[in-house]
Amino acid sequence: MDETPAAKFDPRTAYHEAGHAVVALALDRPVHRVSVLPNAERLGQCEFRKGIQRPSEDWVETEVLISLAGMVAEARITGSYDTGGADRDLRYVRKLTLMRASDRAVDRLERRLLAKTENLLADEQLWQAVEWIAKELLIHGQISGRAARHFYDRAVKTD
Repeated sequence: MDETPAAKFDPRTAYHEAGHAVVALALDRPVHRVSVLPNAERLGQCEFRKGIQRPSEDWVETEVLISLAGMVAEARITGSYDTGGADRDLRYVRKLTLMRASDRAVDRLERRLLAKTENLLADEQLWQAVEWIAKELLIHGQISGRAARHFYDRAVKTD
């Protein structure tokens, strides 16, 4: 029996990494590569271009939204948050939010930014980009940032 390409890679990981990529692109963060090829440290990875992003006033919020997007995209297909699978992302989110808020206020800030991430990925065009990128990841295992940008631009094109 033939093994289909989609059977080689985990769909949850594909949606997770596609979520990171799409929100990064929506927030003008250039993507270098997106991969669901597991290694000793990760099941997948969304890599960003180095030296291109200019720090902005809201860079902490941008980084948090991108970090939460993987877990949010994955939850859209599984129906629940996998905080264990997103542990690395969530630790990074906590580190960043502590730069912005006191220990007492950080949970509220994280909930607000999670809701903002959910709202971003509820956008029909952005979700279409997630679907297309995840599909390509399931077939090929990894795609270039240029390919991710192509799917993003195709999904959010304005007529």
